[in-house]
Amino acid sequence: MNRKIFKRAALCVALGACLGSMAPTAFAQSATGAVAGRASAGDQITVVNTATGLTRTVTVGADGSYRLAQLPVGEYSVKLANEEMARVSVPLGGTTTVNLVSSADSSAQTLDAVQVTGARVINRVDVYSTETSFNVNREELARMPVAQDMSSVALLAPGVVAGNASFGGISFGGSSVAENSVFINGLNVTDFYKRQSFSAAPFAFFKEFQVKTGGYSSEFGRSTGGVINAVSRSGTNELEGGVEVTFTPEAGRASAEDHYYADGRVNVRSSQNRSSALKTNVWAAGPLVKDKLFLFAMYEQRDNSGGSTNNAGDRWTGRGSDNGFWGAKLDWNINNNHMLELMAFSDEGETDYETYTYDFAERKRGNDLLSTSTASSGGTSGSLTYTAHLTDTFSAKAMYGINRSSSYNSSPQDALCDYVTYNNASWGSTYRGMGSPTLGCHPGGTVVAHEDERVAKRLDFEWVLGDHQLRFGWDHELMTTDRTTFYPGPSRKYHTIYGVRPGDLLDNGSVVPAGVTEMVYLRERADGGKFDIKASAWYLEDNWSVTPNLMLNLGVRMDTFENMTTVGTTFTKQDNLFSPRLGFSWDMKGDGTTKLFGNLGRYYMPIPSILSYNFAGGLKDERSYYALNGWTPQTNPVTGAAYLAPVLGDQLGPVDTSYNISVADLRQSIDRDLDAVYQDEAILGFQAMINEAWSWGVTATYREMENALDDMRINALCGVRHGNLWPIANPGDKLTLWGTQAMGCAQDGWVTIDTSKEGYITTGSNRNIGYFKPKRTYKALEFQIDRAWDDKWAFNASYIWSKNEGNHEGPVNSDTNYADTGMVQHWDHPANNQRYGSLFNDREHQIKLRASYKFNEMWSVGGTLTAMSGGPITAFGVTWPDENLAVASYTSTGSGGGTGWLCVANCAGPWQNREYEYSARGAFGNLPWTYNLGATITWTLPVAHIDLKARLSVYNLLNDQEVTNIAARYEGQPGVMRDTFGTGTNWQAPRYTQLVVTWNF
Repeated sequence: MNRKIFKRAALCVALGACLGSMAPTAFAQSATGAVAGRASAGDQITVVNTATGLTRTVTVGADGSYRLAQLPVGEYSVKLANEEMARVSVPLGGTTTVNLVSSADSSAQTLDAVQVTGARVINRVDVYSTETSFNVNREELARMPVAQDMSSVALLAPGVVAGNASFGGISFGGSSVAENSVFINGLNVTDFYKRQSFSAAPFAFFKEFQVKTGGYSSEFGRSTGGVINAVSRSGTNELEGGVEVTFTPEAGRASAEDHYYADGRVNVRSSQNRSSALKTNVWAAGPLVKDKLFLFAMYEQRDNSGGSTNNAGDRWTGRGSDNGFWGAKLDWNINNNHMLELMAFSDEGETDYETYTYDFAERKRGNDLLSTSTASSGGTSGSLTYTAHLTDTFSAKAMYGINRSSSYNSSPQDALCDYVTYNNASWGSTYRGMGSPTLGCHPGGTVVAHEDERVAKRLDFEWVLGDHQLRFGWDHELMTTDRTTFYPGPSRKYHTIYGVRPGDLLDNGSVVPAGVTEMVYLRERADGGKFDIKASAWYLEDNWSVTPNLMLNLGVRMDTFENMTTVGTTFTKQDNLFSPRLGFSWDMKGDGTTKLFGNLGRYYMPIPSILSYNFAGGLKDERSYYALNGWTPQTNPVTGAAYLAPVLGDQLGPVDTSYNISVADLRQSIDRDLDAVYQDEAILGFQAMINEAWSWGVTATYREMENALDDMRINALCGVRHGNLWPIANPGDKLTLWGTQAMGCAQDGWVTIDTSKEGYITTGSNRNIGYFKPKRTYKALEFQIDRAWDDKWAFNASYIWSKNEGNHEGPVNSDTNYADTGMVQHWDHPANNQRYGSLFNDREHQIKLRASYKFNEMWSVGGTLTAMSGGPITAFGVTWPDENLAVASYTSTGSGGGTGWLCVANCAGPWQNREYEYSARGAFGNLPWTYNLGATITWTLPVAHIDLKARLSVYNLLNDQEVTNIAARYEGQPGVMRDTFGTGTNWQAPRYTQLVVTWNF
């Protein structure tokens, strides 16, 4: 190869646009990257971190390859024999290749005449990776309108969509919102109670993000959705500081729309809701000892205020918070081969709420304070990481971390006042006809005291043996939940007023008697305890460079999950969970510009602690019904305000105790041979560079989940009807519980049944039937084109066609807004899952665009556009053929799941005469397309040595407020369509504006 070609190759390396011989990916979970490539055997290759002076040297092996692993993310100078050959960026979870010899020429020519001084373009074709992922750093995010949270960053990636707005979260590749994992500097900060949220440092604390949407290696587990991997900023040899002020004013926010039912009744009132926020972040970084010890620290003050009306428009609940958050990172380069890192942050805060009377028509708040409450959340987390490069080919890393979070809801009225509310659809007009009086004296909600703590330990090793890079390790997490919850008031019962009709069926089997048109539904729910989960795993991975252009990734992971009871005994344990991972990456042209890749893998999901909490600690969940016999005036004992308390009339039927869970004998609470939930995945992709800036690719993904883990109703363990059992089990699979003679078994002992064929005896017809097998599939074809940033402009466009189908969404139920992970009513009755089809997170078409452009040194702009088709509209009935029992609640639209059978004739008569029509998933069409356009304009002070910027961003610029979720319960009583079916429950957030002013010095 001649000198001209070598110079071009060096320039490609320096621009990050040319990737050569195969090298495996780096320790992504440990928040590092790597530099690798080819050179002459025996050469000394040195990399120097340009910010901290960290220096690493390696000798090129006999096969002409070298690798420097576990490098902190940042900019590096690559030297050969002390002469700089290139400057490169080492990305989070990636390997940057610098080839100092032609892979096709053994003459070992070098680049001695080429000098490179900077890195500008980052290549999107990573021939070292067999996964599908997306990297973005804080500089790129500052050029685009992206909200300052990690979920918004993840939503930039193809195939990631927002979950049900009622309980938040994001969905990766058709998974539910409860299947993802989030890491900060290698520390797992995922909520393990419900797995729907995570801890987060101030957004300005982060340096770079990696969003993994599939195909991740064996060091990653405990996720069947996606992974967000973030790395924090660090101090350097330069003393730096800065101030960033983020202002989100009420004046820059469009009003949300009010929504009404077809007959003019109020559905949701939100047009007078208000919100504003001011956030001030101060940071400093620099060397405590030059080239050795570095500190980065920041403090962020957040002031948030706002308020909202209730749907009746007669109450105003104001909220306010004034909280300080912080983050810090200490780096000690003991020497060039040994490093110690300490990271800590806090996301702990409180929000105060006050409720007043309100006149919606006059837009005026009253002076009467009706109630106050406080909600607190968050905690302090941190990790200590030690890295040792023991030889040129062997390195080790050890991490110890603690992740804490808490949640407390409290009010002065907790012990004194029952909570009273009403069902807007059936009783709202009556309530407003009464003049919208205050009902009850409690502000609402459940009294919660909740603390979670994760203690994490992990060891990772890397050993290069010729063409094989062996990576192996172990990790262990002890996760502890300490939680108590109950409803407030002397009775500790939640009161809901319903409008009813004589003859209506109730969930306890009774019928509303003549003369009763108003009813009080009382629910008492209380639980509590302290529960541990132990999760451990070991992994082994061989990244084998079969040829200089072909790499195989051969991995295996072995997980163990153990959930404990409140007294420390084992509730359930799944061990030896074998997860094979197989991937390949073929550099088709041998120059790093064209890649064919693929992988196959299995991924397991641990059991969240909410299941231990409810089933290994006991649950009191009793429901009762009373006729409403008027109201009596009362005085709030805390505020002195007047309110009305319901007068209970005759009780309607017995107390329904079927939802109570006893832990006296766990042999009937948990399947003895419970299998963990897992998902299999296959990915095949192609990526190619068009030139040094442009690249494109196409990827096909298939995911399949064929089992579920949830509570399910069993009333015939031995073929004889008995009271309901609600064991945690694998529906549609074999189930082993302890049977007794009192239940109709021949003798006391373990009984195994196939729940796909038996386990439930219908009421009335007395048939012994089973549950349909669970299944969820995701098929997607992704097209993407990318133009990398070159200090002038950047562009990315992706389109995904996908189908998300099955008969269960996963461990949450977005269809009925039921967010208790693993207890989502999919399996409350065999009728609930007798249909396969489009699932809630199915978005058949997804288009995402993002771009940024720099006009000059003063002005630049950026934009994002997300357009996607709406989810399916599915109808849920309350009964089904051959059954004299409610499959779903007659009263509460969020209880009991629902059936795919709708009664069409003889519905009010005997159940034997009812005629039904099957309704497929998505039978009522789809929700409308949603469009979300964002725009940013940035002004930079054009003065040398003064880094002052002002960035104005507008989110949802077009102010589209399309419906994103609807009421899916089709029936109230058999054959009686609810007039709320198909009406909206959530909409796109209205347009808002944000101003960010940054001064770095």
